Amino acid sequence: MTLSLRARLLLWLVMPLAAFVVATALISYDSASSTATVVQDALLLSSARTIGEDIDWVEGRLNADVPPAALEIFESPYQDQVFYKISAGNQLLGGNPDLALPLQESAQSVFYDSTLDGHAIRVVAYTRQLYDSGKVEPVTVVVGKTQASRHAMVEQLWRPHFLRECLMLALVAALVPLGLTVELRPLMKLKNDVTDREPMQIEPMRAEGLPWELRPIVDAINQCIAQLKVHTARQRQFIADAAHQLRTPLTLLDTQIQYATLREHRDLEVAAALDGMRRSTQKMTDMTNQLLLLAQAEAAPSHAHTRADLSAVVASVLEELVVAAHRRGIDLGAELADDVHVEGNANLLHALVANLIDNAIRYTQEGGQVTARCTCEGDGAVLQVVDNGPGIPAEARAHAFERFYRGATHVAGTGLGLSIVREIAQLHGGAVTLGHGQDYKGLVVTVRMPAWRS
Repeated sequence: MTLSLRARLLLWLVMPLAAFVVATALISYDSASSTATVVQDALLLSSARTIGEDIDWVEGRLNADVPPAALEIFESPYQDQVFYKISAGNQLLGGNPDLALPLQESAQSVFYDSTLDGHAIRVVAYTRQLYDSGKVEPVTVVVGKTQASRHAMVEQLWRPHFLRECLMLALVAALVPLGLTVELRPLMKLKNDVTDREPMQIEPMRAEGLPWELRPIVDAINQCIAQLKVHTARQRQFIADAAHQLRTPLTLLDTQIQYATLREHRDLEVAAALDGMRRSTQKMTDMTNQLLLLAQAEAAPSHAHTRADLSAVVASVLEELVVAAHRRGIDLGAELADDVHVEGNANLLHALVANLIDNAIRYTQEGGQVTARCTCEGDGAVLQVVDNGPGIPAEARAHAFERFYRGATHVAGTGLGLSIVREIAQLHGGAVTLGHGQDYKGLVVTVRMPAWRS
């Protein structure tokens, strides 16, 4: 599983910080342990010296009185057990005889660990020289105590430091994702700018306001867009040039075929062949014109600041196609509202309307009805072409806007009409939808575009 960039950045930050927290926690524990040991040893030595100060000669014999203050030093809420032992050579002067002496005798104070009655204790052995009538007697005072107060001191010294570092680590783990989310917003915005672009929107992206780390990415994308723009322009120009170059020879060929068709032919097969050639030539001419129109629609600028009267465009197209409708006995009508203006290219809007109405006339049965409606709805202009023909099945509507797709093959056509309509509508910031007519009969093509704003 591939982790997200946010998760990887968080790991790169949290893992070294967690290792640092563990290392500092171990160092802090060692330091706290050393400090507690020093404090405990100082108390043990102080107690042993206090006991040693009260040892004296009485009538030629050593006498040891343990003052209460020597043991009260160890008072704490942890109820440590304190043991002591006073010995002069092999003579026990007082205390617990089971308290172990250090392995090696020394004139200096000796600290060591031992056990007594199953308890781990810390012990100090302090030796004092006593003089009497020229006689020297070394006396050893041994004081030991259990480790409860020392362990508590270690916890008090180490745990707050460790908890602070854990809290810091938790805050980093919580705040870093939030900070990354805020700081990665420009990257998300850049991603959305790329995702939300139309397929033919090949304008360079803006780098203003982006962190300098993201600007090389934007520059690389803009270089790719520039190359794509050049390639697309060349491709469109080639299609337009090819379509334009094909129009002249096709027109000449159609003229020659019409002339040959007007001549009397006794051979019926020749006449049928000429008629077939004429239909094929006409189809090629129509497709060439549609390809040229599609190339013009794709190459047109995204924003045209020209005010166009959509109702006037519809009326003009109806005048051009009324003869074709009359030839098939189709009732061609219009419902045009006044002051329906859009921002766009009048020639391309004319092509849009012409394709819609021409398709409706072609696919509606003889004697049918075709109506063009143009109205304003809110801040948009709506164009509808309604017919009572066979319509388009619901399952085929998803493919109706594909280039060269034809739902019916018994009617002459190129399969580019609705593709051109959608391309022109999108160029004008609009959209095209297909629906069924009244009583689920016929087809309703609806084009919605933003209205003109002065």
